[in-house]
Amino acid sequence: MISTLTSKAQITLPKEVRLMLQLEPGDKVAFVPQANGQIVVSKASKASFASLRGLLPAPAKARTIDEMNQAIEEQASKI
Repeated sequence: MISTLTSKAQITLPKEVRLMLQLEPGDKVAFVPQANGQIVVSKASKASFASLRGLLPAPAKARTIDEMNQAIEEQASKI
């Protein structure tokens, strides 16, 4: 199944997917990135959002606002 991305960065989920996930208007959809580069699409629930916790590793060291601003400036100057 293929869906096209619109100029507003929106997609329409194919009917078959909506039926499989039992989606109804107003439901939330979760997109969960996998280590192999694939994305798992599922009907979102509070449990599915909670499962995202810890997906990314914690930074080795906490950074100050000044350090973050400096890093942003350095990267922006490379553009």
